[in-house]
Amino acid sequence: MFTEQHADVFESIYRSRGKDWRKEALDIVAHIRSRFPEADSLLDVACGSGIHLETFAERFGHTEGLEIAEPMIRYAAKRLRDVPLHQGDMRSFDLGRTFDAVCCMFCSIAYLDTVADMRDAVRSMAAHLVPGGVLVVEPWWFPEQFIEGYVAGDLSREPDRTITRVSHSVRQGGKTRMELKFVIGEAGGLTEFTEIEILSLFTKDDYLSAFTDAGCSVEYLEGGPTGRGLFVGIRR
Repeated sequence: MFTEQHADVFESIYRSRGKDWRKEALDIVAHIRSRFPEADSLLDVACGSGIHLETFAERFGHTEGLEIAEPMIRYAAKRLRDVPLHQGDMRSFDLGRTFDAVCCMFCSIAYLDTVADMRDAVRSMAAHLVPGGVLVVEPWWFPEQFIEGYVAGDLSREPDRTITRVSHSVRQGGKTRMELKFVIGEAGGLTEFTEIEILSLFTKDDYLSAFTDAGCSVEYLEGGPTGRGLFVGIRR
């Protein structure tokens, strides 16, 4: 998913948007504790650079992270020297233990290709919960919310570099095809790279069914960290 170049600029770009990973993580902790007050262990699936997990580790006695992209897990390892991190696929991982809570943030689940893949991921996450454990998944946009031709732009200024990110999104079947162009300005000159990301436009019912069939009750909460809402389930 993430190349070395993208991993290097990821946090800087979203920080320029005002993204507050700590606040988001604390909100997730509140959702978890309101449903399971004694929760003291958490697994962060698709933990990326570990920036949410950093706050989770302050709030839970035991935390672990799972991430498929090697460049991102290297950033997480530098940040979280005492947190176990696993490189693995959210559809099929098995860590050999259960947790009081499992979360999958920032629309990461939408990078899966099919509804069957998403269902496998939800099933794998639910299988890592204790009975009564809480599963939190942040989705991508639902199909009816998609805006054809949507363009976004960001500018990040750091002491030693300036980064721009421009994206353009179109519908490709049941998916978002997002073209991303980055330009990085440093003392030595300008570099640029382009990436194509494909995110599945799963329906709300797709998610609800996946939770139910994985043995979880489920509710959908409007809003959430990025306006796309949250699915919150409890393992029966």
